[in-house]
Amino acid sequence: MKIKIKKLFRKKERGTQNIILLIAFFLASSCDSFVDVELPESQLIKKSVFEDYQTADAALTSIYSKMRDTGLLNGSGVGISFQLGCYADELTWFGSPLNTTENFYTNNLLPSTTSVNDYWKTAYNQIYAANAVLEGSRASTSLSPANKQKLEGEALFIRALLHFYLVNLFGEIPYVTTTDYKTNTVVSKLPSNEVYKLILSDLSQAGLNLNTAEPSGTRVRPGKHTVNALMARVYLYAGRWAEAANSASAVLNESGTFLLENIDNAFLKDSKETIWQLQPSAAGKNTDEAIAFIFASGPPRTVCLSSSLVNSFPLNDLRRTHWIGTVSNATSKWYYAYKYKKNSTTPASVEYSVLLRLAEQYLIRAEARAQQGDFIGAKEDLNKLRERAGLKETTASTKEELLKAVAQERRHELFTEYGHRFFDLKRSGEIDSLLSSEKAGWNPTDILFPLPQTELELNPNLLPQNEGY
Repeated sequence: MKIKIKKLFRKKERGTQNIILLIAFFLASSCDSFVDVELPESQLIKKSVFEDYQTADAALTSIYSKMRDTGLLNGSGVGISFQLGCYADELTWFGSPLNTTENFYTNNLLPSTTSVNDYWKTAYNQIYAANAVLEGSRASTSLSPANKQKLEGEALFIRALLHFYLVNLFGEIPYVTTTDYKTNTVVSKLPSNEVYKLILSDLSQAGLNLNTAEPSGTRVRPGKHTVNALMARVYLYAGRWAEAANSASAVLNESGTFLLENIDNAFLKDSKETIWQLQPSAAGKNTDEAIAFIFASGPPRTVCLSSSLVNSFPLNDLRRTHWIGTVSNATSKWYYAYKYKKNSTTPASVEYSVLLRLAEQYLIRAEARAQQGDFIGAKEDLNKLRERAGLKETTASTKEELLKAVAQERRHELFTEYGHRFFDLKRSGEIDSLLSSEKAGWNPTDILFPLPQTELELNPNLLPQNEGY
């Protein structure tokens, strides 16, 4: 897996200065709101970057900027919130058949599809950058132990997060933990369960490193609660119900820090429901999600919410009336995701892109409790969200009924947020039966993306290609 590292780093692979080469990658753009200290050109190839905490922290926070602006977690029409919404059953595509999104919407991805290659490449480049921060911090003789601990904890969290999305999209993948060029060019895939073990190992260490880190005012930096929230999700996906419930409880029990907001305040930048979010690139800028999803006239230029999603909501569900917008003309009506409401600049930024929020933790714990036979606890968690949505308490009482109710609440609570619907359908085993009736191009092998052909050609250890491609 050369992941374009060959082009970026081949000339300067020797010695400890290798750890700084990431700067040339992730500081290609000018300093923005994630980066308080811009690195001078003279420092781009010097290990002195990690002799000062401000420049070391700038190296780390630049990764968040890249995650926001490129790749999987980008909030625009090229990120997974948009593309997986089209790939599953959340969005209906109206755009050009020549646009790459057409391939997602028709479930016709190929090993040569540009977006697939970009997801792989940018994720592994961001992982490389996180590894460079880890190595740079560990090798530094100038940083204080406390600063090293923080830098390394956040870098481990980033590495775990990106591998989590990669394994759920591509299946067996490499788990990259070094910046060593020779190692990375011949790295092999690991079974998904082994990848999960490494994700959890990284998160466990990140949790220890960030154990004293409290949420910042804007919650744009991961802390111990962020780690617990992601661990809860990973445990849930792995079917480790007790650990999933415990990790979610570690967040939910912090009632002085987090609470469910009024439905209209859930996605504001100062929402107490937010566990972790990405800050816009400039003051007054809001989210790319709002720009991607909101439209003012019909038919839509790109996407609208699918009728199956909109019609699945009870008419009195506040999420239906407050998080879904409507556009109509004389003959037709269309709906759009309206969680983020500011699709233009404002005097000060009003909304940030939320990656982890409290509502998901209630849903994780509800599902984990139901799986363990704690039906009363599962109902309590579900009813927290139903009450916020203006609905009556759930009538579900058996395990089967509760799991079905959780799945429905997840669909209504988490729509158009980083592929939750697609991943949930995969986890439940219902993806083929549901999508084959919704999507003419759906095939069972579409549960995984193809591995990029360019990567297979560079590194044969990534073979075989995923089934169906």
